[in-house]
Amino acid sequence: MAIMKVIEVMGYSSQGWEDAAQRMVTDASKTVKNIKSIYINEMSAKVENNQIVEYRLNGKITFEVRDTK
Repeated sequence: MAIMKVIEVMGYSSQGWEDAAQRMVTDASKTVKNIKSIYINEMSAKVENNQIVEYRLNGKITFEVRDTK
């Protein structure tokens, strides 16, 4: 059995939703190891002059703390 932990994270990108999600994982991996999954709770966007200028995500990252095998 593995011991898992979940943290809540926020990400953003001017490029798109996928880039925002990847940034969340990349930034979290700087201090968290063994990331196993990401769950997106909310998606939103900032709009200026009728154009999306920033894609925003709220989500949860699951990582393995230790394997008890």
